[in-house]
Amino acid sequence: MPLIALIRTLSSILFLILYGTLLGPFFILQAMISKSVRILYPFCVGGAQIGLRIAGVTPRAEGLQNIPPGVCVFVSNHVSNVDPPVIVGRIPGRVALLAKREVFRIPLLGTAMRLGRFIPVRREDPAAARASVRLARKYMKEGISYLIFAEGTRSRDGSLGEFKRGSFLLAIESGAPVVPVTIVATRAILPRGAFLIRPGIARVIFHPPVNVSAYSPATRKQLAEHVRSVVASALPS
Repeated sequence: MPLIALIRTLSSILFLILYGTLLGPFFILQAMISKSVRILYPFCVGGAQIGLRIAGVTPRAEGLQNIPPGVCVFVSNHVSNVDPPVIVGRIPGRVALLAKREVFRIPLLGTAMRLGRFIPVRREDPAAARASVRLARKYMKEGISYLIFAEGTRSRDGSLGEFKRGSFLLAIESGAPVVPVTIVATRAILPRGAFLIRPGIARVIFHPPVNVSAYSPATRKQLAEHVRSVVASALPS
């Protein structure tokens, strides 16, 4: 199993490097000229899904009927680096992330992310984090949904951490419904600190949306706690 996992992991990495470096510049240039990611977005998401398949990761979505039409804020638990591509690939329509700023320093990838309205976040700087929320709210008017990992980082042991209240300002201020998302089994596929991607099935469970109209910035803690309880309800004990 370790040898097979190593071969699959290296093959997936090699594919993504070649896919991004050989084809990426053309799609990025096209997006910059056309000022649209209509072609770049499926190119990036599709490449990530092929990379997952090569690595032996099989995503399975449950509860897709719970996703309402229009712009949403998806809030998920986070245990593995494969979580973002697994979840994004299951969401119909266009979605972006608020991600740690270090990722945006990667050549080509960082450019593609910015074009796709992904937003770098400096969680240690409250003013910068607030500015990121304002920018995301602006982009949501363009029809872009956002995926947020409300714990702020990957769980070390798989347990569900506290949800950061600031993550829910985006939903409250935009009025977009919150769709709680539970991702299961990705820690066994690629735990934090590991290199080898192990084959497995990654379950993505979309729960019924939460209407945020009853909440305000002052009561976002209650919203965070409610959404956390919904996400936790589908986690294995």
